[in-house]
Amino acid sequence: MPTLTSSYLRPTRQEDQRLYDHLLYCVQTETPEETIERFRRLFIGGRNYDPLDVRIALETLASEKEDEENFYFLLNRCCHILINRWQTQPQNRWAIVQLVEVFRFIPPVGSVQARGARRLRQLVRDFRETEQFLTLQRLARVIGNTIEDRGKLRPLHDRNGEGNLVGTLINRYPYLHEHCLLSQDSSYEHQQTVRQIRDRLQQQFEFDLSHYVTYQVRKAAYSQGDRLIQPVKNPTLLSSRELGVAVRQFSGRIEGDRTHRDMAKNFLTHSLQASSYRNFKEDLYEYLTASVDPQYGNQKFNEKLYDRLKNTLSRYDLQKPNNKLLLRTSSHLLNFLVVESPQRPDHYVFVDLITNLGATPTVVLLLKITLLCNQVKPHLEKRFSILFNHYESSTEEGVPWLVKSMENMHIAFSVHFGSVDLSHLQKML
Repeated sequence: MPTLTSSYLRPTRQEDQRLYDHLLYCVQTETPEETIERFRRLFIGGRNYDPLDVRIALETLASEKEDEENFYFLLNRCCHILINRWQTQPQNRWAIVQLVEVFRFIPPVGSVQARGARRLRQLVRDFRETEQFLTLQRLARVIGNTIEDRGKLRPLHDRNGEGNLVGTLINRYPYLHEHCLLSQDSSYEHQQTVRQIRDRLQQQFEFDLSHYVTYQVRKAAYSQGDRLIQPVKNPTLLSSRELGVAVRQFSGRIEGDRTHRDMAKNFLTHSLQASSYRNFKEDLYEYLTASVDPQYGNQKFNEKLYDRLKNTLSRYDLQKPNNKLLLRTSSHLLNFLVVESPQRPDHYVFVDLITNLGATPTVVLLLKITLLCNQVKPHLEKRFSILFNHYESSTEEGVPWLVKSMENMHIAFSVHFGSVDLSHLQKML
């Protein structure tokens, strides 16, 4: 799938700026319906466009040979000029979904006569195969699923035709948004837009989670009485039982009066004082395997984990451990436990962990690493985004282990790194 390399992009030129200024003026002065129709006529229609000089400038840019990547950049930027405006207006967010929908219906290239128009239409058709367009589609899914008044979306295609695809779940996982909704050429304004969406959805989930757990506790307390309690919807795709287990595991006390955060703090206080990095890794192995079921760990996993740690950054074995080594070690562990990179997407260890231990204990293992080094959290999010992208076109039913692990990760992140205080969950449980 084509993507952009920052070194390839040329500086903004006069034709580019003419197009950007024109669309910015239109989105500020016209209704979303008018702007969407204008966008369609400009990029997909024929030469019947007013002002004509804008269309001519666009065809000039499209006609430049060997410049497809820059045209994709320009088209993506044009989309985000409109998106960034509508995102700040809740009543107009539906237009973002409608804008992306425009690309679904592009007539054949041969239906236009002018050479420049044919070249333009071909490039717009090819844009649909880029990483930039994929991020636009994901963004449209997120926003489409958060719109309360769906009346404006009725003219769109039948979204049920997509089935229960993993890709349609992107709005459920804000921790994936920066990795899945931004591309290499995303502007600062678009980055801010995605972060605003992420923060809004994350805060809503944390509120819903707190509300649901409170409801479950109250329901249990009054189960023997006749008091009626207003039902609250489970905010996850887990069963009520699975959600209860996850919340207890992530927020409850797991050893005496100590939580996972207490255990991580205690480990750091002790082990960062180790005489050598080699000894630190020995302590880290004990810390991690303490939460792995011995029946599973003693088969092969513990040995593989030990060997992995032993060979990690071994040239530093005689040095004193420090925070930089901790971060690099944590990142190496996530490569081993989850997935390394899009280029090396093997994740047999992760699937084996979930198959044998379950999604919640597996995420506990990842959480323990993250609590040692908060800076590694984006690395963990990135690895989950690699798995999400890998299975985006699969059905939920085909990869239930992935859906359960993403749900558990969302709960774990919310409990330990969220902006809403969920400490009361621990007391309630």
